[in-house]
Amino acid sequence: MDALRVLIADDESLRVMSLKGQLESIGHKVVAEAANGKEAVSLARELKPDLAILDIKMPEMDGIEAAQTITQERPIPIILLTAFSEKELAERAASANVAAYLMKPVSEQDLLPAIALAVSRFKEFQSLHHEVDDLRDALETRKLVERAKGILMRRLNLTEEEAFRRMQRRSQNENKKLGEIAEAIITADGML
Repeated sequence: MDALRVLIADDESLRVMSLKGQLESIGHKVVAEAANGKEAVSLARELKPDLAILDIKMPEMDGIEAAQTITQERPIPIILLTAFSEKELAERAASANVAAYLMKPVSEQDLLPAIALAVSRFKEFQSLHHEVDDLRDALETRKLVERAKGILMRRLNLTEEEAFRRMQRRSQNENKKLGEIAEAIITADGML
C-alpha cells in the first residue's frame, strides 16, 4: 500500500502521539492533528488528507458528525476510534459512510488491516458511485433518444428503425453523441 497522508482527531494528546508514531512506523504521513471534530473538518478541508482517523467522543463536534461533514465536502476513507461498544454509535457510524471502526487501545497489528480495509471499501464505494452515475446518464440518454425517435416517426412518417438510423448517421456525421442529437431534435420540435 502506498503511503497515505493521514488526519488524526482525538481529544487526548497522548493517544494522538501514540497513533502518529504507529502510523509513521508503518509508512504513512500524519499531515494534521485535531483535538475536536470542528478542527478536524477544518483541517480536512484545508489539507485534503487521503485518510482520516477520528475518535468518536470529542468536544464541540463528535467524530461521526465530523466524518459526515468531511465526506459530504470531499469523500475520503474514514476510520472511527472508540472505547465504547454501543450499538447506537455503531449504527450512526455506518450511516455516516465510515469505512472502518476500531476499539481502543489501538495496536499496530489492528491499524494496518483497518487502513487496508478502509481504503479498499472506499475504492469500492467510489467505483459503485461512478457506475450508478454512468447508468443514470445512460438511462437519461435512452429516454431522450426514445422521445426524439418518436418525434421523427411522427413528423417524417418513419419507422422506429429508420428514425434511429437517421439519428445515428447524424451523430456520426457531426461527430456528436447520440444524446446530443436527440436533445437537438426535441428542442427543434418544441420550437415548431
